Amino acid sequence: MIMPQKTLITPVILSGGSGTRLWPLSTPAKPKQFLNLLGPLSMFQLTLQRCADEGVYRRPIIVGSANHTEIMREQMQEVGATPGAIILEPCARNTAPAIALAALAAENPEDLLLVMPSDHMIKNIKAFQKAVQDSVPVAQSGWLVTFGIEPTGPATGYGYIQQGGPIAGSSGSLAAERFVEKPNQENAETMLADGGYHWNAGIFLFRADTYLTAMEKFSPEMLAACKSAMSGKETVQEFCYPESEAFASAPSDSIDYAIMERAEKVAVTPVNPGWSDVGSWDSLFEICDGDNQSNVKFGKTATIGSSNNLIHSLDLEVAVLGVDNLIIVSHGQKVMILPRGQSQDVKKLAQKAEEKD
Repeated sequence: MIMPQKTLITPVILSGGSGTRLWPLSTPAKPKQFLNLLGPLSMFQLTLQRCADEGVYRRPIIVGSANHTEIMREQMQEVGATPGAIILEPCARNTAPAIALAALAAENPEDLLLVMPSDHMIKNIKAFQKAVQDSVPVAQSGWLVTFGIEPTGPATGYGYIQQGGPIAGSSGSLAAERFVEKPNQENAETMLADGGYHWNAGIFLFRADTYLTAMEKFSPEMLAACKSAMSGKETVQEFCYPESEAFASAPSDSIDYAIMERAEKVAVTPVNPGWSDVGSWDSLFEICDGDNQSNVKFGKTATIGSSNNLIHSLDLEVAVLGVDNLIIVSHGQKVMILPRGQSQDVKKLAQKAEEKD
């Protein structure tokens, strides 16, 4: 008896972000995906390791920024990762065009693409991998699958996905009823009470041709620009450089706005893998274990009579006495101190510091 060949999945790792929400550690030269925030490995490296099983995954396609060529190369070498392709965006055009570049670079139109941001944390890898495998038949049959995270509270920092009915023949995937923008507190609480809503993690599984067909229908100008950029690409060693003027002409839009909210066959697979987008210093505090006074500490720190603080200092020695609920971060010549719960405003501090510099 001939056993059917297992479908290998092509990981698509999006690593072009340059956010400042984790300033002063995160900078345009070294954004958060390349930082060792949670241990010896960066989140980019942890994402590479998440898809290292050659019995399940092909070599990954990495879509990143031309500004991060060296750091990507160094960090891939450190964990022994060999990519199938590294596509370097000449400019940032958001996730929809970035994913189109990867879909156009796939070996075959029918290839399954697992699209993942490189700056997210997933603690329960087994639960995540099971959800991916359970979603394979759905994606193979032409659905655009997104993974919905089970909410742990009425968070206002994430978009939501409302589930619809089950998909015939699937192992838990549901039709996506609608996408909801980041809600205010009242609406978040209402959705949590109603049930059937999931956090939108920005992780997707679909065939390359399914995505490109949807883009042809809903964002034809974007697809044309990406096709032109890839047809004029230059390849140097392992790096692929799409033609810059063509790619810059692509409308800048997220996959959610451009495709997922408009396509007919969109599925959501619920999963609870201990996920976090580590989108702020507050979220880092929430996912880390504290000491006996609930202080989360990294580096050279000392605390007396202090509780519920996040202290991150790999260069300076930081000592605190009698303070609670603070975020204290030092990096090089910069020190940031603010109350916990206000780290969404770190961008303002970063911009002010840049103005002075």
